[in-house]
Amino acid sequence: MSDSKLYDLIIVGGGPAGLTAAIYAMRAALDTVLIEKGVHGGQIANTDSVENYPGFETITGFELCQKLSDHVKSYGIEMHQKEVIAIEPGIDFHSVRLDDGQTLSARSVILASGGTPRKLAVPGEDKFYGKGVSYCATCDGFFYRGKTVVVVGGGDTAMEEALFLAKITQKVYLTHRRDAFRASRILQQRVKAECKIEVLWNTVVTEIKADDKGVNAVTLQDTKTSEKRELAIDGVFVFIGFVPDNKLVPSGVDMNAQGYVITDEKCETRIPGLFVIGDLRQKYARQIVIAAGDGCTAALAAAHYVEMKKASDACTLSE
Repeated sequence: MSDSKLYDLIIVGGGPAGLTAAIYAMRAALDTVLIEKGVHGGQIANTDSVENYPGFETITGFELCQKLSDHVKSYGIEMHQKEVIAIEPGIDFHSVRLDDGQTLSARSVILASGGTPRKLAVPGEDKFYGKGVSYCATCDGFFYRGKTVVVVGGGDTAMEEALFLAKITQKVYLTHRRDAFRASRILQQRVKAECKIEVLWNTVVTEIKADDKGVNAVTLQDTKTSEKRELAIDGVFVFIGFVPDNKLVPSGVDMNAQGYVITDEKCETRIPGLFVIGDLRQKYARQIVIAAGDGCTAALAAAHYVEMKKASDACTLSE
């Protein structure tokens, strides 16, 4: 990469949204660079099974990530594993600063930084992370083979991870603060049919305890009676939501109360040429296929923006 080069497009983030944007950007002949600090694929790289992505009845998250990444690489795109520390909008071009001191410039930028799992914020959670507390069953489930675990959450992810853990562990307690799940009906049916999963309704985890060997119990509280009790377990898996990674969002870009970026139907922000896609963008649902759709939309819109920008610049130079 060169500090002096002016790209047509810089894509920040290599999840399903960013990778799809890269495919469409390359097909539009945009001079593009994709920057991802971690593993390509984002959150789905840690998903055991994906059953709702069109064209695949079932595929592991890792396999889907690999296919998306391979597809992008087939176009010969410039890809770099670096961390972006700032996006600085400009009139003629936008700048992207990297942690190694480089600053890249492009006529347009697509931000696809995603987010991170929401935490319980209870005593013991941070202290025992990696010692019995996890946010990824497919990553850490192997360590709990034949043991007892508790899963916290009531959405699709919690259901999927509980079902995955039921294949490995001896017992899965699924705690939910309400008396009804918000997950899809088919997942609820599977959970209720799984004999290894016991649902604890109207229950929250208020503390995670451990001994020298790691997590060994949680304190549970009934949300209706406030009664507390201790449950002996070997591990805690938390799936209670998602926090958008909006630290790179420049000032002047609109965000809602939850920190998700507000865009138009082209995924463009109030700053011309700056697009936000995937789990960082405000939307009705957060699914892989929707993130991919965002990537397609933003790349097509960026291609049009760059074309108009180049035409305008050419007219200015000829005057």
